[in-house]
This record gives sequence, C-alpha cells and structure tokens, in this order.
Amino acid sequence: MPENLVSDTSSSDDVFAADLLRGHTETIVLGVLSRGESYGFEIFKTIRDATGGAYEIKEATLYASYRRLLKDGLVEAYWGDETQGGRRKYYRITDAGLGVYRENVRAWVVTRGIIDSLLDLDGRPGSRESRPGRQRS
Repeated sequence: MPENLVSDTSSSDDVFAADLLRGHTETIVLGVLSRGESYGFEIFKTIRDATGGAYEIKEATLYASYRRLLKDGLVEAYWGDETQGGRRKYYRITDAGLGVYRENVRAWVVTRGIIDSLLDLDGRPGSRESRPGRQRS
C-alpha cells in the first residue's frame, strides 16, 4: 500500500515526494528507534507528528519494515507488560542497526548535496550560476 501524503489537493508533486520517501522507510524507522525503544503504533505517530501530519506511513508498510529489520538483525523486539493497557511489542535498535542508520544518513546527505548541486539549489561556489563564462540554456 502506498504511503499517505495528507493534503487538501492531490498533485504529481505529492506522488513524487511519496516515492522519494518510500525507499527510506527502514532508515526512518531506525532513526526513530535511535532515539529510544518504542512500540509499533508509537513509531507511526512519531513519524506522522514529525511532519505535522503531512506524511503517514501505512501501518501495513511499517509492520513489513519491522519484520525486515528484525530478520536483518537491525532491531530486536520484545513484549512489554500489560500495566499500561494491552500488551505491546516493543522494538529497539541494535548496534548493527545503528551502524546501518548512520551509514544511510551519510549516504542521504551526500546524495542530497549532489541533487542540490545539480538543481542549483545550494548556491555554493562552483554551481552553474556562479561559474564565469557559463550560461544557462
């Protein structure tokens, strides 16, 4: 199921943004868990709230991600006690998961820098606009 981008109108920009984010679901989950252990629905709410409700990952997509992360040894799961309502499955990041998260963030930062440069969004010296003799076509 595709993720939800919450807006009053649907446009091709929304679909494009969802496609960009979809490939980073595991990194997003690892990022949430790098701040502390959490249970499934709380992770969903953290992601939704971090974007002011503009982006929600479908629960089915999240739970598939949890299974992949568990299988790959990037997170561990355990059942919490029932003192605060129903029994919840909690997830915590492993050392391997933290390493993968940090590497994925580094890769994202490099990729974002390259894309920004290619789109002339970063304004750094050396961008097309600031190079002498270069004209935009």
